[in-house]
Amino acid sequence: MVKLAMIKSTLLIFIFFTVSINASAQKNSNYTVSSPNGNISVELLHRNSTILYTLLKEGNPLVNPSKLSILPHQKTEITGSTINSKNETWQPVWGQFSNIRNHYNELVLNLNIEGISAKLYVRVFDNGIGLRYEIKDYTPGEAAIFSCEYKLNESNLFYSANGESEPYGPLSSSEIVNSKKDLKLLVPVVVEQPENIFLSFLESDLYVAPEFGVINFEYNTEEKTLTAINKTQLTGNHTSTPWRVILINNKIGDLLTNTVPLNLATPSQLKDDSWVQPGKSLWDWRVHGYKTEDGFVYGTNTESYIRFIDFAADKGIEYFLIDASWRTKVSTGHFEVSEDLDMEKVSSYAKENGVKIMLYYDRRKGNFGDEKLFPYYESMGMSGIKYGFMKDNVPFSKEAIQRSAESHLLINFHDNPVPFTGIERTFPNAITKEYCHAQQDARKAFTPEAFIKMALINAIQGPLDMTNGNFDITGINSGSRLKGPRKPNTYFSTVTSEVARTLIIYSGFVCIPDAPEAYNKKADLFEFIQNMPVGQWDESIVLDSKMNTYISTARRHGESWFIGSVTNTEARTLDIKLDFLKKDKTYLITYYEDTSETHGMKNPEAYQIRTEKINYGKHVKAIMAPGGGHCMWIRPE
Repeated sequence: MVKLAMIKSTLLIFIFFTVSINASAQKNSNYTVSSPNGNISVELLHRNSTILYTLLKEGNPLVNPSKLSILPHQKTEITGSTINSKNETWQPVWGQFSNIRNHYNELVLNLNIEGISAKLYVRVFDNGIGLRYEIKDYTPGEAAIFSCEYKLNESNLFYSANGESEPYGPLSSSEIVNSKKDLKLLVPVVVEQPENIFLSFLESDLYVAPEFGVINFEYNTEEKTLTAINKTQLTGNHTSTPWRVILINNKIGDLLTNTVPLNLATPSQLKDDSWVQPGKSLWDWRVHGYKTEDGFVYGTNTESYIRFIDFAADKGIEYFLIDASWRTKVSTGHFEVSEDLDMEKVSSYAKENGVKIMLYYDRRKGNFGDEKLFPYYESMGMSGIKYGFMKDNVPFSKEAIQRSAESHLLINFHDNPVPFTGIERTFPNAITKEYCHAQQDARKAFTPEAFIKMALINAIQGPLDMTNGNFDITGINSGSRLKGPRKPNTYFSTVTSEVARTLIIYSGFVCIPDAPEAYNKKADLFEFIQNMPVGQWDESIVLDSKMNTYISTARRHGESWFIGSVTNTEARTLDIKLDFLKKDKTYLITYYEDTSETHGMKNPEAYQIRTEKINYGKHVKAIMAPGGGHCMWIRPE
């Protein structure tokens, strides 16, 4: 339903339409579009050639009247409107859910912006909204600024991604304004409102408009308004902007499983996606220098890689990621491989044993040539590419994703990449990205609090490559690895927490960073990771979470459930009710737990495993040590 209010003299007249409305002659026009369940609504006011939107939940404003614009300093006329609705279900190639419901109501406003034709799409779901402009008939070179304000009450608290460092927050608006350091808010921004309402500001479907680049957030101190801005010079004669997205949930953890960004993304562009297979991966980079009991020392060489492949084949680990040291020099169309490495032998051996290889490439250290790179990787027998250090270059990243797909390669972006939310729907080969602090990356310590913040903030934008899952924590902390922490004994975690993290952080490519021998020493604990089906989930739930404090996540594959929980540097007990199980079944549950002696710094590798039979509704006391965790594997008896 669209509602138009027209003011004539002193008489207020309300007229209701479900078809196109011509309001070009009106100075002030109101429109309202609501979610399918009626709880969320967006009111648009056309006032003095400017469009304002208000976001409400059950009639209460979440975002106060805020400006929307696309062409700066130009007057906007509304020439008509329509309402659309959709209710469908679609199946992702891989993801947190096997079926996703796409149910929304949409208001489309036809606009005249000083002779330029445009449309404004306002799409409203039960748990979020999307805002997008479409422009045509403009002069190429026209300056466009997609500006979306968020006028919020001063009682709100803000959180934000912060590159590879611990996310910002909680911050009040005054703390943002008065910050003495260069505080730059990054996608996604999370807003905590009174009465347990959480919002997240981000974008989706940047794929259709790479020229707009990544959102820049600005805070207006006088207006107390946060604004998301993309700037570009328009080309061609038709442009769609990315979707501005606002997620709305009563629990912060539900932002992680909110499917609005995926529903707003362009559907898959792959005609054949059968080759896109998510999975777990071993990784050589953090194992360099690890010495086995038989005296072997891991490095960049054929024997090391054969060991990785043997372990992966034995444990059913789908991938092996080879990082930067495999080549010494790059020139156009040519790689010089490290002298101790026979890459052809490694590739053939992996293929014979059913293990796929993802291979690193850093364009800064010699340019092979982008047109040749991906076909060359495919000719080498590679199944994926880990692409390093291209950061927030959106057009380049889009092209790399498309080129990798043409050569049947998965792609994993390294180090502060573009937060390409929804791209895994459009190009399912975009399997993950390091939009976070990967374990020990830059050899920095990684605190339990920082992990929980990133799990609740950075992960909203999509799958993360965080490389959790270290088992030899004592050895890593001692400085025995070539690439361990810069400062010994700063790595605060328990081995059970490491296992839980591999489940909590969602990705289509779960990269585990330790040596095969470290996993074999704790084979009973490794069982959880080994049996966990990556990216092939039927259902995902964040059972409970609190920023900076703890998070507990459950994921279902078929009739089996995997549950992981972690705490910060304080010991904690969570009461987990298993009310999502079927009532008429008996289940076998295996617990992977910290012990009474476990401590994330003093005794990180102590754990215990036990098994029992359970039924629907059982309460589990998940007891976690400082920096610790708790895991459960539940399957029908």
